Amino acid sequence: MTGIRNVISTLTENGEEMMGPDILLWHYPHNGIMNGSLLTVESNHFCVLKSRGAILNVYETGQYTVQTPDRPLFGSMQQAFYGGQSPWQYEALYINRAKLVLKTGGMALSREMAEMVYSVDYYIHVETREAAVQLVQHMPYRGHALTTQEINAYAGPVIEQAVNQVVQITPLESVNEKIHDLSQIVFQHLQQFLSIYGIALNTVKVLVFPRDERMKALISLKAFGLSEIDAVRYYTAMLMAEKGIVSAPNMAIGQPFNVSGVQPTTNADHYVSPNSVRAPASAQVSAPNPPR
Repeated sequence: MTGIRNVISTLTENGEEMMGPDILLWHYPHNGIMNGSLLTVESNHFCVLKSRGAILNVYETGQYTVQTPDRPLFGSMQQAFYGGQSPWQYEALYINRAKLVLKTGGMALSREMAEMVYSVDYYIHVETREAAVQLVQHMPYRGHALTTQEINAYAGPVIEQAVNQVVQITPLESVNEKIHDLSQIVFQHLQQFLSIYGIALNTVKVLVFPRDERMKALISLKAFGLSEIDAVRYYTAMLMAEKGIVSAPNMAIGQPFNVSGVQPTTNADHYVSPNSVRAPASAQVSAPNPPR
C-alpha cells in the first residue's frame, strides 16, 4: 500500500504557474511529498528530488511516482503515524530550463578618471540534468525561491571587474570603439564564473556611456567633426537657444553680437575713482580775485 497520491507540481490551486521569468529555482513549499505522490514536471523544467538532504533523482518532462524500492512499507507507515503528511521526508526543487534575461549596471572610470555608466544584459539557462544538480549543490538560496536578482548579486562583481579591465585603460571618447572587445571579455569572465553553478551563458550585451549629460552632448558634437572649442561653443549656443537668447547664433559661430550694425557702448565714468572725476562746468565756481 502506497501513500496518498497527491500531485506535486509548479501550479498553484488556481492554476497559476510559479516558475516565472524571474525564478531560476523553486522549492516546493509543502511537506506532503511521500511514497506514492505524483511528481509533475513541465516541458521547460527539471525537478530534483531530495530526501534528508541527499539527491535521489533528477526528472525531466513527465509525471512520476515518488517511491523508494528499499522501503516498500514506508508509505503506509507515513499514513499511519503522520496522517499522510511526511515531515520533510522528500523535497522537490524545480529548475527553470527556459532562457532567462538578467540586467545589471554600475559605474566605471575612464583613463581620464571620468565617470562612465555601464549596462549589461545577459541571457542564461540550465541545460542538462547534471547542470541542475550543480545548481542545487552549489547555489544557496533563501526561502523557497532563487530569483534572477539573487543571481545578479553573485555575478555583479565579476561583471564590474571585467568592464573596468577595459574602460580604465581607454580614453573617454574611444570607449564605444571597444564595445566588441568589452563584450567578449565580460562573456568570458561571466561564463567561467556561472559554469561553477551549472548555469550556461548565451549572450552578453554591453552598453557604456558617460554619466554626465553634458559630456555626452559634447562627444556627440565632436562626432560631427567639430573641434573641442567648436563643440563647446555649439553646446553653449544650444543652451542659449533653449532659453530664447537671441545671441545664440553668434555664440555658435564665435562672433560678437551687434544691434543694428552698431556695437553698443556705455559711459564708464561711474567705474572711475571719485577723486579723478571732475565736477561739471556748471557746478564750477570761480574764486574772487584777491584785492590789489
